[in-house]
Amino acid sequence: MINVIPHVLPPAQLAEARRLLATAEWVDGRATAGHQGAWVKDNQQTSENHPVTLQVGGMILQSLAQNSLFMSAALPLHILPPLFNRYSGGQQFGTHVDGSIRTMPGTGQRLRTDLSCTVFLSDPADYDGGELIIEEQAGTKRVKLPAGQMILYPSTSVHHVTPVTRGTRLCSFFWLQSMIRDNGRRALLFEMDVGIQRVAADSKPDHLGVIQLTGVYHNLLRQWAEV
Repeated sequence: MINVIPHVLPPAQLAEARRLLATAEWVDGRATAGHQGAWVKDNQQTSENHPVTLQVGGMILQSLAQNSLFMSAALPLHILPPLFNRYSGGQQFGTHVDGSIRTMPGTGQRLRTDLSCTVFLSDPADYDGGELIIEEQAGTKRVKLPAGQMILYPSTSVHHVTPVTRGTRLCSFFWLQSMIRDNGRRALLFEMDVGIQRVAADSKPDHLGVIQLTGVYHNLLRQWAEV
């Protein structure tokens, strides 16, 4: 399941993020690529421990912690600190699958990558190309979101970024481990949660149907969750 998460960064925070990232240290993006990705990755990214990376990444995580759509769709258990990349002058990221296991910086804790996250920080009109292409069984999805919005998609997906032929594409990228490992079960829980909220909005708070459906949701979560 692919979800668009709007309003991750409001305009004021978005402007501050761009200003700070303009002062950051940028290195070869292959620094965080696995064996496969290193052959097809051509971009720049900020250093993991650079103060700007940590500051702007913290802004994103703080915002997502208050975003009910993100929390419902992802059911996050562990989130890797956000990193930042930029593409220009024909740079691209060829077809690949994200690595399955990553290590939390500073702790050595291993994290299973269930979901991949990309927050778009450049306005689409400011660059040509740079679409995130995600291949699914249902078809191919082309993603180029307004600045401040995020795409959330399964890390099992084959995907690539098309060449940026004009301007600069600036994004944040990171991964998370969900409490629900299985994509299908996570999608069912998300659809149920959305449905419960819709019924609740049209009913009294103590509506028996809402109480029953909420109980089913939490019992499934209790049965399937890894914590």
